[in-house]
Amino acid sequence: MLVKFWGVRGSTPTPQPENLRYGGNTSCVEVRIKDQIYIFDCGTGFRILGHHLARQYDTQPMLAHIFVSHFHWDHIQGIPFFGPLYERRENRFIFHSSSRTRNLRRVLEEQMAAPYFPVDMNEMKASRDFHDIQEGRVAFGGVTIQASWLNHPQGCLGFRMETRDGILVYATDNEPGHAEFDKKVRKLAEGADILIYDAQYLPEEYEAKKRGWGHSHWREAVNIVMESGAKDLVLYHHDPDHTDLCIDAIVKEARNYYPRVRAASEGMEMTL
Repeated sequence: MLVKFWGVRGSTPTPQPENLRYGGNTSCVEVRIKDQIYIFDCGTGFRILGHHLARQYDTQPMLAHIFVSHFHWDHIQGIPFFGPLYERRENRFIFHSSSRTRNLRRVLEEQMAAPYFPVDMNEMKASRDFHDIQEGRVAFGGVTIQASWLNHPQGCLGFRMETRDGILVYATDNEPGHAEFDKKVRKLAEGADILIYDAQYLPEEYEAKKRGWGHSHWREAVNIVMESGAKDLVLYHHDPDHTDLCIDAIVKEARNYYPRVRAASEGMEMTL
């Protein structure tokens, strides 16, 4: 299993110089298992992933399963700019998301409707399938995906990916402090080899003015990894106002409590 980060920022892209070492593109993580492609979220990092896949596959068709945690802009805004959707009819993309608030196909159609975008989804040549998922488990060949609701305004799904190589958990956009959801996220992360978790705020920022905004902080991330028995913790969904130096300081402090912590950065790869 190869895990690669294409977008690590939360809320909005941040291309300013002081953020470029960790990266300014919004949420997108690619997982490769041999020749199988799995993608978690479609923020602006999804556009860069599209360029990479187009070069790699060139004249060959591609197939990918895409899991969309929820429909806030920083998790879908890369879809209209994903080149392989437009390039050939042989490409196939299978989108998995919850229709609890709205169907993903409708969300994308609305996102690309005039006057917000110059072309609509009819310009996309690739085959697109839309599957509704809720809490529970589903198998794709040698991979099992478990979905669980997180604590976020309008809802957000966290995903646990179980393979023969190991277990990856992608749990972005989650706020601590709700007993039911706190239990769910720890169950989702239980024994994972890699936990990718929302650490948008500093603990003091969260306590002072961010309660109810649907995000977490590095101290809660450490609590979850230690209480769930997960191994490697990746802090994710960095705040737009957190510079590279700020994230460096977060990692340094977090390692005082748990040594196997790193912050997600664009282009970072992890292998199981």
